[in-house]
Amino acid sequence: MINFNIPPYTGKELDYIKQAVESRKICGDGQFTKKCQELIEEYTGTKKCLLTTSGTDSLEMAAVLADIKEGDEVIMPSYTFVSTANAFVLRGAKIVFVDIRPDTMNIDEKLIEDAITDKTKAIVPVHYAGVGCEMDAIMEIAKNHGLKVIEDAAQGVMGFYKGKALGSIGDFGCYSFHETKNYSMGEGGAILINNENDVLRGEIVREKGTNRSQFFRGQVDKYTWMDVGSSFLPSELNAAYLYAQLEIKEKINEERLKCWNFYYENLKDLAEKGLIELSFIPKECSHNAHMFYIKTENLEVRTKLISYLKEHGIGSVFHYVPLHSSPAGEKFSRFNGEDKYTTKESERLTRLPMYYGLTLQQCGQIVDCIHEFYK
Repeated sequence: MINFNIPPYTGKELDYIKQAVESRKICGDGQFTKKCQELIEEYTGTKKCLLTTSGTDSLEMAAVLADIKEGDEVIMPSYTFVSTANAFVLRGAKIVFVDIRPDTMNIDEKLIEDAITDKTKAIVPVHYAGVGCEMDAIMEIAKNHGLKVIEDAAQGVMGFYKGKALGSIGDFGCYSFHETKNYSMGEGGAILINNENDVLRGEIVREKGTNRSQFFRGQVDKYTWMDVGSSFLPSELNAAYLYAQLEIKEKINEERLKCWNFYYENLKDLAEKGLIELSFIPKECSHNAHMFYIKTENLEVRTKLISYLKEHGIGSVFHYVPLHSSPAGEKFSRFNGEDKYTTKESERLTRLPMYYGLTLQQCGQIVDCIHEFYK
């Protein structure tokens, strides 16, 4: 059996967890939390990285820091995970969905401006599969209309757009370290705060609305309730697990890219025959091999392919059901313009196994199985 996903593991995780336990500092913001944050700040160039208990929580923090309020509107693609929308619905916002580009499955930047009203407060681009959205265009639109940009870079760790780390371009960036991601702490995430003026408030919101972080740095003589917030700080044990991967993040990235490139090269013949479509990577983007997907002719073929792979011991899955078609989506959102590609393209997409530790031999078995299916 070739699993669809196996969480990353380097061999040092248990040693670091043991160190964290022996330090008697396990509630968070200990040595491993700080090491993780420093590594992320170094490679992204962001002003401040704060680990969170999940990617969902990083989005919820960003919604608070962006001052999203009742009656505001937030623009995003419908082809995303529910957390992208939930974070803003919890603040009372209306979600405004726009269509995606069929080539990258990212938000179509050309459709954003038409969705802006006097209630619009923020744009939330989602970097699907670790491939960057057209951030130059999105940032220009935001600047012209006075909007916040919150990057949902849950899948984007080690992905770049024009040399800039995904998550470091907008006002805030949100990472996920869920067990399905390239780097994992089981459940976890991080928020990148890219404007100096937001850093202090970010620390307060993350610590239940208190200035506890400043107190531990000796900047105040007691800590107190300062703002809205919640318990967004993860355990030091989770951070210790994550650090073992972040310290070899380049190696993990390279190994994943080897598998991604193998898939691409060995499935090109089916794409050239028009039987499948492969991922498109714009020239200005450096992706992180978060996933490898193919697109079948239609939903019927996809269903048969997933079933065929399962029969041959290979795990494969489809991805999001577009949010605007869900019961909550109908209640909390509207779709601006035509759903030309979101539903149609989502019904064709199939994800193949992709994880650190997947071998080229296993990739070869998967490729051979797909070729047999199309015979």
